[in-house]
Amino acid sequence: MEAVAVGDDQSLSMARVPTPAPGSGEVLVHVAAAGVNRADLLQRRGLYPPPPGISDVMGLEVSGTVAALGDGADEALLGRAVCALIAGGGYAEYVVVPAAQLLPVPEGVSLVEAAALPEVASTVWSTIVMDAGLEAGETLLVHGGGGGIGTHAIQVGKALGATVVVTVGSEGKAKRCRELGADVVINYREQDFAAELAGRVDVILDNMGGSYLSRNVDALAVGGRLVIIGMQGGLTGEVNVGALIGKRARVIGLNVRNRPLDGPGSKAEIVAAVAADEWPLVERGLIRPVVSTVLPLAEAERGQALLDSADSVGKVLLVPGAR
Repeated sequence: MEAVAVGDDQSLSMARVPTPAPGSGEVLVHVAAAGVNRADLLQRRGLYPPPPGISDVMGLEVSGTVAALGDGADEALLGRAVCALIAGGGYAEYVVVPAAQLLPVPEGVSLVEAAALPEVASTVWSTIVMDAGLEAGETLLVHGGGGGIGTHAIQVGKALGATVVVTVGSEGKAKRCRELGADVVINYREQDFAAELAGRVDVILDNMGGSYLSRNVDALAVGGRLVIIGMQGGLTGEVNVGALIGKRARVIGLNVRNRPLDGPGSKAEIVAAVAADEWPLVERGLIRPVVSTVLPLAEAERGQALLDSADSVGKVLLVPGAR
């Protein structure tokens, strides 16, 4: 099969590799589309290696059709249209997926569009809902509102009845965030979000890490929850512990990729919650995939560049076999 390989100079190119075989409890998915994520950019630079035993081919989410079954996989899955959360291997014609990480394609969403959902849905639902417990009437702050996770989090927050505030770096992204339902949009190049929001935010979804830590705590309300899922602003930061204690606030660090396959806090648990609780919101039209660009798999390098630019809002998808 064809897959995207990373060269010694970090360039991307197509390569012929063996088609993987599903093991016990796994299925083989013929890929219709793969989502591009910032974690792929980090992996390409050697900063975010896949977990042990996982393919070094990039790609954390796909959609497609189940083409083969491993031992113990439900025979009813064969031939089924699915989307899936994976730990790697998505930039390819075929990928092996644990059956517990398969999701049905939501009604009203095309097979290609469905590739834009698994990673962002699993990340957003597990962080702001399952861990931070966002409730109706609370205020949610999302950093990077124009990205794949940001555009999804806006919709989840609004569907749950929250007031949603986002930070963005361009007017184009600000406009799209407002269209998706964001109540307040802050341009971080011109405004200090901490000064604008001091003590008013219940849940923060943060992709910046160290550089935003102190200001995030300043923005939190009493009982607030700061969920850190990225380190784009560095690994370390200082925080006023007195303010944190005084607000009875929590700082939570989370990711999805390195979680166990099953058990408490696992990928299987997250995927099951997404299917049961978020997919009905998608099928009602309250949450939709936000796709910036669809490109051939052979143009993965261009797709990653677009994701890393100011021009992309939402997800970039790669389609195997397209020219």
